Amino acid sequence: MSETLRVGLVGIGMMGRNHARVLSSLDGARLVAIADPAGDPHRAAGATPVVDTVTEMVERGIDMAVVATPTGFHLSAGLELAAAGIPTLIEKPLATDAHESQQLVDAFEGAGLVNAVGHIERCNPALLALRERLDHGDLGEIYQVATRRQGPFPHRIADVGVVKDLATHDIDLTAWVIRSQYRSVSAHSAHKSGRMHEDLISVTAQMEDGTVVSHLVNWLSPLKERVTVVTGERGAFVADTLTGDLTFHENGLIRTEWDQVATFRGVTEGNSTRFAIPKPEPLRVQHEHFRDAVLGVSDKVVTMREGLRTVAVADACLRSAQEGRTVEVSEVLA
Repeated sequence: MSETLRVGLVGIGMMGRNHARVLSSLDGARLVAIADPAGDPHRAAGATPVVDTVTEMVERGIDMAVVATPTGFHLSAGLELAAAGIPTLIEKPLATDAHESQQLVDAFEGAGLVNAVGHIERCNPALLALRERLDHGDLGEIYQVATRRQGPFPHRIADVGVVKDLATHDIDLTAWVIRSQYRSVSAHSAHKSGRMHEDLISVTAQMEDGTVVSHLVNWLSPLKERVTVVTGERGAFVADTLTGDLTFHENGLIRTEWDQVATFRGVTEGNSTRFAIPKPEPLRVQHEHFRDAVLGVSDKVVTMREGLRTVAVADACLRSAQEGRTVEVSEVLA
């Protein structure tokens, strides 16, 4: 393997263009080829050659690859790269469903290759700081996690609904932040925009450690929100992943003497603290972690096996909404 890793990128659509930008300036790596049969109409490749197929890209001699195609092409691109012996990061979700995801896990693990999924929220400064503070016990016992992820419809998405596109962020980050997996989910979805895929969902879930979780997700709102609230015995953390801000609202020791306000609030008055934290670009951090994993000096990647679990929970949410019942995640993974 060369001292500077030679990188191949599959797909140069909207997300692919972001990957190309970061990979083109990543220390210790050089973007040497991009595969996209549609070419490069936005001229985001710069001097990097654009070829039609993954095969042609591999023939350029690459040490690692990033797949940023629409979800429906993840399986075919991933299997070809695994067969070629190329460590690969695939954009989230890992694949269209748990069955396809399992095929990718088997292919990369069977070949002994470094593998990763682009669950970028794990590189968000607000969530990194939140996880660290939860690990330190700043919140005490965790009672509940609630997320809101909503905004206008992203016209780049055509082959999956809001669950696979957006809710997979919240599913992955929740399990990661509180270090517990999903046990069961109950969900309701709706189709409001005339598309074949769902465009809103409300999920209630229980984690294996008993924590109660809720996710409100849609791409029908003019208001763009990316908020995670973790409530526990000492107060509540609020992580805003749009701004990278983390705030702690603590339960206090000072009684509120204004009776009407005290009744409304329910707990004693406490301080609110917005933490000052470093804010590097999450996508760059993600690629640095993957580069280091390929070099064998770090393991800070989201593995495809972890990505499989997230897709399985998303599948369980869709099954729950379709069948009108609570679904155990083990049903999907069986």
